[in-house]
Amino acid sequence: MTPQELRALCLSFNGTVEDFPFNPDTSVFKVLGKLFALTNLDGRPLKVNLKCDPDDAVRLRGEYPGLIAPGYHMNKRHWNTVTVDGELSDRLVRELVEDSYDLVVAGLPRAERLRLDRP
Repeated sequence: MTPQELRALCLSFNGTVEDFPFNPDTSVFKVLGKLFALTNLDGRPLKVNLKCDPDDAVRLRGEYPGLIAPGYHMNKRHWNTVTVDGELSDRLVRELVEDSYDLVVAGLPRAERLRLDRP
């Protein structure tokens, strides 16, 4: 997956915006103000921090050592850093990004979740 494809994927979800609160190099993707993905799109290798169910986070780190690690500068129980350099399938990366988005949306108040469902 290229940096452009990762950016397009993150922005494809309802209510998502890209923000740069830390510096001009770090893209932060948020849904209704809540972070679900953080990356330096110019970084080599390309890496992205994604929210993850704690049990899945541990399982994924074991299945993909060196490619999926505890979230860098994040709560390591709930976040993974995923290396997007071609060794992981694009399908898996897409699923991990979608899972991160879904976890964040699930934590939003019901009224905000309903706002996302409107066309």
